[in-house]
Amino acid sequence: MSDLISDGKTRVAWAATIANLAAPTVAECTAAADYTKRITPDGLKLDPSTADVDTGSLASKVDTKTVGRISYDTELTFKRGSTPLEDAPYTTLKYGASGVLIVRRGIDYETPWAAGQQVETYPMICGERQNVAPAANEVLKFISPVKVTDAAVTDAVVAA
Repeated sequence: MSDLISDGKTRVAWAATIANLAAPTVAECTAAADYTKRITPDGLKLDPSTADVDTGSLASKVDTKTVGRISYDTELTFKRGSTPLEDAPYTTLKYGASGVLIVRRGIDYETPWAAGQQVETYPMICGERQNVAPAANEVLKFISPVKVTDAAVTDAVVAA
């Protein structure tokens, strides 16, 4: 048995819309803006949490719970680019911009989108960009605080 290394095995794209979040098409994924090379190695933050719902009653002798709402703590950290194409995340992901973040994991970045690949789709709206303070020996960066606006599909499958 061997471990799956994550280096070079994540792809992230931003689409204006996706017709079916559970089954984005190859064409929709291919047409989406590929931002993978602009995101810092630790810059993809899509952390879900599940709320507890108390199911106890006055007769309960133990605390019982079930799963409640899912929420996401989300932000993307980008490198700024020196050309308009390289700086597209900065000029696109402005306050109020909405779209769908498509994330593919565990497959080499260079592998084209294909039917049957598992992906995650997150309908999102962007908050105000945060410029990261400059530091010696670092690239210029910014953080896009993104908010999930509808149910994400974390086990979507790319359709033909």
